[in-house]
Amino acid sequence: MLKRTDAEPEHDEVVGRIRWRRFAALTVPAVGLTAALGVALSSGALAASFAVSGQQFKVSADSLTGQGFVQYGSFDTNAREELLPVAVTAIRHAELANLCQSVVTSLPIVGDISLNLTAGKKSPVVATDLFVDATQLSGSADFTNIEIGRDASTMDKGPDGAQGMQDLFGQQADTVRISDLEQTAWATNAGTFKLSGLNMKITKGKKECF
Repeated sequence: MLKRTDAEPEHDEVVGRIRWRRFAALTVPAVGLTAALGVALSSGALAASFAVSGQQFKVSADSLTGQGFVQYGSFDTNAREELLPVAVTAIRHAELANLCQSVVTSLPIVGDISLNLTAGKKSPVVATDLFVDATQLSGSADFTNIEIGRDASTMDKGPDGAQGMQDLFGQQADTVRISDLEQTAWATNAGTFKLSGLNMKITKGKKECF
C-alpha cells in the first residue's frame, strides 16, 4: 500500500468528489448576500412594502416635473418571496401631464385583455411622496443640483424613507423634468395621488401606452 510522505503537498479533503474547502470559500459570499437581503427585508429597506403581482405595467406621460428627486437600486418581492431587481425613483412632489397607464393580461381561450387608465389631459396629475419601482425608463431629462454616485443609504432630498442599502449606487437632485416619459414598473406608491379627468377602460386585445 502506498503512503503519502511528508514531502507531498496537502490537498483539500475530497468526499463524494466535492472539495469542501473550495466549496465553503465559494458559498460564503452567497450566504453573506442572502443574510444582507434578509436584514434589508426585515428593516423595510427594500422597495415596495407589499408583494407585487406577476405583471408589470407601463406608464407614459407628456412630461413629469418634480421637486426632491432620488434614484437607487433595490428589489421588490412577489407572493412567492422571489426577489425582483428594480430602480426606485422617488419624488417628494410630482406633476404629470397626459398620464397613461396600461396592463395586459393574457387568459386562456379569451386571449389578451387590456386595462387602460388615462388622466391629466387638461390639468396635471399631482402626487406627493411618489415611489416608482421600475425596470425600464426613457425620456429626455433635465436636473438641477444633481449628485451622481452618492451612497444610496445617505439620500436626503427625496421623500421620507427614500434611501437604499448601504454602499449601493444612488443619485439625487433638487428638481427633475422628464419629457416624453415612458417606463415599465412593478409597483407605484404615493402619499397622495390626485388624478384629474380620470378615465379607465377594459378592452379585448393588446392596447398599451407605448
